[in-house]
Amino acid sequence: MTTPQTLTSPQALATRQQLQRDAAEMGISRAYVSKLVDNFYAEVRRNEEIGPIFQETIGEDWDTHLGKMKQFWTSVALNSGEYSGKPVQAHQALSTRKTAPLRHEHFKIWLAIFQRVANETAPTPAAAAFFIDRALRIAQSLQTAIAFGMPDGIHGIDKSSLVDRSPPAKMNE
Repeated sequence: MTTPQTLTSPQALATRQQLQRDAAEMGISRAYVSKLVDNFYAEVRRNEEIGPIFQETIGEDWDTHLGKMKQFWTSVALNSGEYSGKPVQAHQALSTRKTAPLRHEHFKIWLAIFQRVANETAPTPAAAAFFIDRALRIAQSLQTAIAFGMPDGIHGIDKSSLVDRSPPAKMNE
């Protein structure tokens, strides 16, 4: 596990502690983040549309990927500062592949799965809403960075109509 980043001021420490108290009040803990990530990626792996993209990219190294995602979501939810990856670069590489490039529709599927898993597993409705909101923001941010970082944008996305702010559609089960 990566060591959390050093806090630079008393104000930063106070802000981090408040965010962690807020998360605790919603029932968000490291244990829940681990559960969310494990359940979410189990569903992703079974999905016919995006499962193969993840499998081709991650291969047999799922333990490493899940560990990184737990660090990422712990940093998001608990302001732990332990994630230090480069998600935009990783997703840009996926969007420029010749075979099965990452598309706008894949983000929608990812969001729909995430929303369903968060709603099913969250310890409180507030925790589910917190994670769903952050997932939507992250998807939007990744798509914007990819689209504006490439001359032609992400495959299948018109730069003027990136992800809308409406919640993901429910998936048929």
